[in-house]
Amino acid sequence: MAFDLQELLKETVRRDASDLHLVASEYPRMRRYGVLEVIEEEEIDNEVLSEQLMMLAPRAAQREFERYDQADFAYELEGVARFRVNMLRHINGVAAVFRTIPARALTLEQLGMPEILKSFCRNANGLVLVTGKTGSGKSTTLAAMIDFINSNVKGHIITIEDPIEFVHQRKRCLISQREVGVHTGSFANALRSALREDPDVILVGELRDLETMRLAVTAAEVGILVFGTLHTNSATSTVDRIVNAFPANEQSQVRAMLATSLRAVVSQQLVRKKEGDGRVAAIELMINTPAVSNLLREGKTEQLETALQGGASQGMQTMDSALKSLMERGVISPEEAYAHAFTKANFEQYLTPEEKDRAEAALGGH
Repeated sequence: MAFDLQELLKETVRRDASDLHLVASEYPRMRRYGVLEVIEEEEIDNEVLSEQLMMLAPRAAQREFERYDQADFAYELEGVARFRVNMLRHINGVAAVFRTIPARALTLEQLGMPEILKSFCRNANGLVLVTGKTGSGKSTTLAAMIDFINSNVKGHIITIEDPIEFVHQRKRCLISQREVGVHTGSFANALRSALREDPDVILVGELRDLETMRLAVTAAEVGILVFGTLHTNSATSTVDRIVNAFPANEQSQVRAMLATSLRAVVSQQLVRKKEGDGRVAAIELMINTPAVSNLLREGKTEQLETALQGGASQGMQTMDSALKSLMERGVISPEEAYAHAFTKANFEQYLTPEEKDRAEAALGGH
C-alpha cells in the first residue's frame, strides 16, 4: 500500500486519536486515549515521508527545517481537522507528530470543566494560568475559556501562539491572533506590542522565558486579563517556576505582584476513562483567596497544598481529590486514579494486590 499522509490524518480523526506519529523506517502509529497503537504494519520510507511533509509545510516552516532540522507549524485538512505539527530529523531520516485540533473550540460544558472556570473568565484583569505536561489538554481548556469570553463579553482579545491552534471566529469580541515565527519574532515581542494595542484579554501560548513572564505579570498588574500556560504539574510548582525564573533580588517583588494579580492556577492531567472510550481531565484548582495571597507574598509555597485542601468551599481542589471524585463517580478506575495520584498511598486501599502490581508495572513502562 502506498504511503498516503492525508489518508492517515483522516484515519487519526476517524478513530478519535490525539496524535499521529510518523517516523521514517518505522510503522505509522497513533495515540488513542493515551495509548500508542500501530495503524498499519508497513515501514515508512524516508524520501516519501520527507516529500509529503514538505508539501504540507508553509515556506517559513520549510526554511526553519532546512536551517535548524526541526520546525513547528499548523496544517488544516479542509473538512477534517486542523493539526499542530512538529517536524524533525532523526537518526533514520525525518519524523513528524501531528496533534489533532478540533475544527472548533469545545465549550467548558462539553469538556466537563468545573463551573468556577467561568468566573475566571469574567475577571476584568489578572493572571490565569493553565498548566500540565505536554498533551494534557491545556490548549483545549484555554480555547474553551477564550470562547466563553468571546460569547459573553464585548472586548478585544489578542492571542499569541506557536503555532495558532484553534481559530476563533468573531462573536462578541474583536479577536487578533498572532503566530510566533510568522506574525512576530517571539512571545515577548508580541506581548510587548500587545500592551499598546488596547487589549482586554491576552492569551500567551507559553510562558517560556523570563521576559515573557515579566511582561505577562506586568500586563495583569496594569488592568489586562492574561491567560498563559506552563509545563508544570501542580499549583505549587507553577508558582515556584515563575518566582525562580527571576533573579534573586527581584523575587520578593514578583511574589508581591503575584499575590495581587494572580487569579487562579488550573493544573490538569488527562486520565483514561473506566470504559476505555476516551479520556477525562482531572483538574487541580488554586484560587487566589486572601489566605493564598498571604502565602504567595510571604513565599510559603510549601503551605499552598494545605490551603487547597482547606479551600473546597471556595472551589479549590487538589489533584488527588479530583482523581478521587472521578473514581467514586465511576468515571475512572482505581488503577487509573492510583497511576496519576501525587500521594499514591491514599489510593492503595482501593486496589487489590493484583491491581496494584499491574498499576506499578504500567508506571514502570512510562
